[in-house]
Amino acid sequence: MRFGVLALCALALLPGVARAQATGSSTPANSPGGEIAAAPATQYAAIHAQFTFVVQAHPRFHSPYRGANSLDPTTHAAETADLTVFLGVRPWAGAELWLNSEIDQGFGLSNTLGAAGFPSGEAYKVGAKTPYHRLQRFFFRQTFDLGSMREKVEPDLNQLAGARAADRMVFTLGKFSVGDVFDTNKYAHDPRADFLNWTVIDTGTFDYAADAWGYSAGSTLELYRGRFVARAGAFLLSDVPNSSDLDTRFGQYQAIGELEESHRLFGRPGKLKLTGFVSHGRMGRFDDALRLAAATDESPDVARVRRFADRGGIALNLEQELAPDLGLFARAGIADGRYESYEFSDVDRTLSAGLSLGGRRWGRASDTVGLAGAINAASGHRESYLAAGGLGILIGDGALPHPGDEHIAEAYYDVALAKGAHVALDAQAIDAPGYNRDRGPVALFALRLHGQF
Repeated sequence: MRFGVLALCALALLPGVARAQATGSSTPANSPGGEIAAAPATQYAAIHAQFTFVVQAHPRFHSPYRGANSLDPTTHAAETADLTVFLGVRPWAGAELWLNSEIDQGFGLSNTLGAAGFPSGEAYKVGAKTPYHRLQRFFFRQTFDLGSMREKVEPDLNQLAGARAADRMVFTLGKFSVGDVFDTNKYAHDPRADFLNWTVIDTGTFDYAADAWGYSAGSTLELYRGRFVARAGAFLLSDVPNSSDLDTRFGQYQAIGELEESHRLFGRPGKLKLTGFVSHGRMGRFDDALRLAAATDESPDVARVRRFADRGGIALNLEQELAPDLGLFARAGIADGRYESYEFSDVDRTLSAGLSLGGRRWGRASDTVGLAGAINAASGHRESYLAAGGLGILIGDGALPHPGDEHIAEAYYDVALAKGAHVALDAQAIDAPGYNRDRGPVALFALRLHGQF
């Protein structure tokens, strides 16, 4: 809590930091609609910052037993805080170089364990009582214009203002998050601004390459052509599943591909994305772990049977405007349930959907209300492994006599206090956490403070 107060004070002073702005261009730019408009100023350098504090709690819930990776059934609360500075420069036309320096502190509920759809996207898989520093992103991006039709680029976190061609190619290299490029969604993707649950802000089966903080090293190539975008990427996996360190020997990696289509439905814009991944690394197969456990009369452990294998998955992601201030999102995914999840969460099938409503109707245009639901499921192989006492990345109650799908509901109200300053209330309910119908349901409540410039 002490770090949260200090960081809020620091954030209040940050707007006074001098920002390096670029000179403007007098050349007109064509808007996507074909209208001629004054070109925006081209930024050559920028500094931004954000601070987010989340406190989350749940009351006591039904739990006849618990295991090493169970959600604590007693009344429990936890907090997380992070302060990030975003530094960007444009070394030449179309190029951007960004560095994100971050200070983190806090823990997720039960040390970020207990539910496949973990309730806070601001909680990492590692925690600390005292603040610590991480260089979370350091990457280079080059945009190659492929057409004459121009579009405006607004200044933002990790984005310099200017103009670019609607048809273009974008190359990115360095350390960043797979989620910066893939599986994005306008209405559900940012735990600092919209929903909090892991399997609402991301596709639960998208086992994307990442260290314990959610970042990896790799490269992506994106091709924008009219209504369509094609993306491909290659990233380093952790040295072992769910690790704090990446495999810098390039022996374990992930390949990702995504196709995006933009459309108008009843005159309203929308996007549909198809994302696929294949992870190549040393991973354990559940059946092998169970056979070894039976032979040795011990609890199964996938770490003891790891060998090189490939695990893949595929997902659909929809965002659709229904009205000027109302949006719909939906995701569905499936992954190979024979093997352990490598990085993200213990989900083999998932379905999520929700609505995002702006507050214009009640005179609060900058406020947002969100409502979502998610269903996560485990494969039969994973259920057998958990029933025998095995542990996953996030879950493991020591037994699973009555397995069932994990059902999640989430609602939030985000209030804009001032430009760049927000406070949000979030409520969630998780039934059968960790696919265990003997435990729960769990009610969770959160307060989020967020500011950025």
